[in-house]
Amino acid sequence: MFRINVRVRSWLGAGLLALTTLPAPLAIAQDAPASSAPQPALWKVADKDTTIWLFGTIHVLPQPVDWHTGPVAKAFDSAQELVTEIPIDTTAQAPGAILEKSKRQDGKSLRDTLAPEDRTAYEAALTSIGLPVSAFDGNKAWFAALMLTLIPLKTAGYNTETGIDAQVAVRARTRHMLNRPLETVTYQIGLFDTLPETTQRTYLGEVVKALPDVKGDVDAMVAAWKAGDAEHLAKLLNEDESDAMIAKVLITDRNVAWAKWLKARLAKPGMVFVAVGAGHLAGPGSVQDQLAAAGITVTRVQ
Repeated sequence: MFRINVRVRSWLGAGLLALTTLPAPLAIAQDAPASSAPQPALWKVADKDTTIWLFGTIHVLPQPVDWHTGPVAKAFDSAQELVTEIPIDTTAQAPGAILEKSKRQDGKSLRDTLAPEDRTAYEAALTSIGLPVSAFDGNKAWFAALMLTLIPLKTAGYNTETGIDAQVAVRARTRHMLNRPLETVTYQIGLFDTLPETTQRTYLGEVVKALPDVKGDVDAMVAAWKAGDAEHLAKLLNEDESDAMIAKVLITDRNVAWAKWLKARLAKPGMVFVAVGAGHLAGPGSVQDQLAAAGITVTRVQ
C-alpha cells in the first residue's frame, strides 16, 4: 500500500524546495483552521568553537506559522549563517527552469507511454481535479506526478509564501545573514529528470492511486511537525519498498552529502542555522543518522 512517504516528502518536508514554486492551475485558497502555537523540533551539533542548529521546515503551508519562538528563535537569532537547500533569492527563477526541463523530447505523448490501465486511472485523476486529460501530454512523467500532488494542496490553500522556508528567508534578509545553499535549483530539478523513465511512470502511478488522500496525509505530517513529534513524523514518512530508488535519490543520498558538508563545517568557527525539509531530519537514514555514523553527536534541543 502506498503511504505518505516520498510523494509527500518530495513536496512538503524532504526538500525539492525548487519544485514547490510551480504555479498550480485552478488553485483556490481556503481558510485553514486556527491551531495552537507550534513547537517544531530542533537539534544541535557543536564542538568547542562551532554550533550548528538543525531545523526542519515545511515547504508549503495553508497559513503562516509562528515558528520563531522559544529555543528555535534563540538559535536563529544567535546564528550568523543560514544554510538552506537552495539559495533563498533564486526560487523565483525555478518555475521557468522546471517547465523547460519537463518537456518531452521524444515526440511522444505522455499518455501514449502508459499501459492501458494506468492511462485510464491517470486520465480519471486529471478529470477529478478539473484538468483536461491532455494537460501534461507534452511533459515527462515526473512532472505530471509532481503537479498531481501540488494541485490538490494549492486548492486546499497550501502555498510556498506561507511555508516555513519563505518565512525563514524573510527574517534572514532582514538580518542580512550570510546564506550558504547546499544545492542549486538546477541540481534539484535534475534529481527527478535523471530518474529512469520506468521509475518515473511507477512514481506517477503511485501518485494517482494516492491522490484522494493527499490532503489528509499532508495535514497529518504538518500536525506532527508542529508538535515537534519527530518519531511520529518519521513513521508517517516511512518509505515502502516500491519507493526504494526514489527514496535513495531524493532523500538518502542527499542526507549523506549534507552530513559530509556539516562535518566539514565544524572545522570552521561560528554559529550556523540549517533550515532544510523536515523529512531529512526524521526516520532511518536521516541527516542525524548520517552524522552519528561519522562519530558526531547530535543533541535534541526542542
